[in-house]
Amino acid sequence: MARLSSNNNTATKERRSFLSSNPVMHRLDKVNEYSETDSATYSGIAAKTVYFLLFSVVGIAVERVLSQMLTTGQTFDLNIKGFHVSLYMGEVIALFASVILAIVFQLLAFFAKPTTPVTGALYCVTQGYMISFTVFKVLHGFEYLGLLALAITMTIVLVMAILYATGLIRVTKKFRMVMLTLFITVIAVSLLMLVGSFIPATSEMVMQIRNNFAVSIGFSVVFIIIASLFLICDFATIDHVVQDRLPKKYEWQAAFGLSFTVLWLYLKVLDLIMTIAGNKNNN
Repeated sequence: MARLSSNNNTATKERRSFLSSNPVMHRLDKVNEYSETDSATYSGIAAKTVYFLLFSVVGIAVERVLSQMLTTGQTFDLNIKGFHVSLYMGEVIALFASVILAIVFQLLAFFAKPTTPVTGALYCVTQGYMISFTVFKVLHGFEYLGLLALAITMTIVLVMAILYATGLIRVTKKFRMVMLTLFITVIAVSLLMLVGSFIPATSEMVMQIRNNFAVSIGFSVVFIIIASLFLICDFATIDHVVQDRLPKKYEWQAAFGLSFTVLWLYLKVLDLIMTIAGNKNNN
């Protein structure tokens, strides 16, 4: 991996907010270990990032195999983002299990750092499973939208890397405040809508808002912006890991953090495309 930034962008050890990087990367910003002979490198982080992302491909393969096996029992007809989907009970259970396992493996990778090479890989498998389910089951007949989302995601990652490397975007206090404001606003609105959906007086209004095309687009765009900003912070953290010569073992966390953001970004881009395509599909 080429050097991500000029010296002006090199991450410092100053105290940072909890949103200075994604949750997986956050603890790396506070590491002060130093290794003269076996320190982290950009190429090492790049190789381990590819390692994690390849496991998402494994997850896609797992979903394709299980989709041929879980074809018995009761079926459920659902409307997901404007796409009509018929699911077998086994498929519903498998999808629910993948969501639970994703949370478990993410937490293990975050808190039990020595397990990251394994738990991080298993997390990526669950993400690949959910991506495959969305593209091949929900978007059946429109699978090309998955490739479109991939192309857009790769473009965003490349653009963010260029903006960071050239110093056009820097991880400053103001930058982190923008992230904090966006993140808190989205979370607050989401929680208010969740609570409102359980209150009889507001539940109908909340349902109308959720089904509003413009609102759905707005939420998706904001989440994509947040994920893109997290990429910038990830690049800054990777600079900290390499430039401050942290031990090579920290390459795993840096690589998993970047993989985590890329997969999150892809899912949000895919969600936006689904929203647009689903609206056209119903008109």
